[in-house]
Amino acid sequence: MNANPTPRVALVTGTSSGIGEAVVEQLCQLGHQVLAVDFDPEGKPVADRAGAVFFQGDLTDAQVCRDAVAEAVKRFGRLDILINNAGIQHVDSIETFPEDKWRRIIDLMLTAPFLLSQEAWPHMRGGGWGRIVNIASVHAQVASPGKAAYVSAKHGMIGLTKTAALEGGSQGITANAICPAYVKTPLVDNQIADQARLHGMDEQAVIEQIMLRNAAIKRLIDPSEVASLVAYLISDAAGAVTGASWNIDLGWTAQ
Repeated sequence: MNANPTPRVALVTGTSSGIGEAVVEQLCQLGHQVLAVDFDPEGKPVADRAGAVFFQGDLTDAQVCRDAVAEAVKRFGRLDILINNAGIQHVDSIETFPEDKWRRIIDLMLTAPFLLSQEAWPHMRGGGWGRIVNIASVHAQVASPGKAAYVSAKHGMIGLTKTAALEGGSQGITANAICPAYVKTPLVDNQIADQARLHGMDEQAVIEQIMLRNAAIKRLIDPSEVASLVAYLISDAAGAVTGASWNIDLGWTAQ
């Protein structure tokens, strides 16, 4: 629950579906003004339904990162909250992992959050209040075969989160990461077939033997559950919480 009644301005990335869509919906319901950023033009009707403003762009381009922050400030007059959620996946062994896929994943899931944070920082510092929430993954804590780029990007995101927390503490800026296990999203749905191919098993076996093997709670996570934690972390009630990695992992890392 967001204990802060003051409307804020938020920029959320990766908003056309899944976690990003749920976060945009949650923030709009709480009365915040939201710029929803996604490469996919299908993000516009999603943003429209929630009451957000849509910005289309490829965040692997550094200028697009700068333009997205500038658009939020132009539209709403300031920027208080940054939710770095955009992500992609490619499953392959290290031996055969395509270099172009590696670079795109790192650019989108680690470099873009850094650049967006860098651009948003002066606006948060100027207001004496800021919230950065990085949507990492259980794969920021542990690794799985076939996910070298994804795991590397998510581990790096934890380091970025901790550094931002240390630098932002005196300026009213907090930074936290959320680390979900498998969430019921199109990204995860697409992984099932890739994992089946990589491991030579059927798709139901992938869900049971790979995705939920280490989970104490045997189900996929709903995006709204992640969005609810985002709502807490951006609130004034979470003003003393920074530099933390919040696991929503069905008990995966309890082992």
